[in-house]
Amino acid sequence: MKAIVYTQYGPPDVLRFTEAAKPTAKDDEVLIRVRAASVNPLDWHVMRGKPYIMCMMGGLRKPKSARLGCDVAGQVESVGRKVTQFKPGDQVFGGAIGIGAFAEYVCVPESASVMKPDRMTFEQAASVPVAGLSALQGLRDKAQVQAGQKVLINGAAGGVGTFAVQIAKSLGADVTGVCSTRNVDLVRSLGAARVIDYTQEDFTKSGQHAGGC
Repeated sequence: MKAIVYTQYGPPDVLRFTEAAKPTAKDDEVLIRVRAASVNPLDWHVMRGKPYIMCMMGGLRKPKSARLGCDVAGQVESVGRKVTQFKPGDQVFGGAIGIGAFAEYVCVPESASVMKPDRMTFEQAASVPVAGLSALQGLRDKAQVQAGQKVLINGAAGGVGTFAVQIAKSLGADVTGVCSTRNVDLVRSLGAARVIDYTQEDFTKSGQHAGGC
C-alpha cells in the first residue's frame, strides 16, 4: 500500500510518500481501508518531536514508528477473531495515537472505533476523534458539567473548542465562547448564548465567573 512515513524529527519535508507493507488486524483490531484522515496539532508535535514529552512517547532520538496520523474514517476490510462489533464493509471512524492513518490501510483497536452515521461524510467523521473526544472527556467526564451551569470556552472556534461549545450546549449549560472577530457568528451558530470577541474585550475582567474549559 501507499503511505506517508518519516524516519527523523523535523519540518514537513521529513515526510516521504512511499510503499509500505499492508497491515494485518490483530485479534482485537479492525483493518480499515482509509477513505479520509485528518491532520491535527498532535501529528505536528509528533512529527517535530516537540515538546520533549513527545520524544519520550515516540522515541528519544528518532521516531519509534515511521507512520503518522491518529484520526481515520473508512470501510472495514477485515476484523480480528475477537472483534464482535464490526464486519467487513461497515463504514467506521475512530483512531488512536500511533496507528498511522496517513496510508491506504490502517489497523485500529475495536474499542477505538465506532460506526459512521450515514448522514456524515468520511471527511467529517475523520475530523472528530482527537478533538471531539478531548472536548467530551473535559466537559462530561472531568468537569462533570450539569444543566444550568455556566461554562466559558476559550478558543471556541478551534478544533476542540467547536466541539466543546456543542457538547456543553447539549448538556444544558449556559455557554460563553471566546474567539476572534471573524469567528463570532460561527461560535454563536454552534450554540453559545454569549460570544466574546477577545480583540475587543478582556473576558478575564468581565466580573462574571464560569467553569473554564
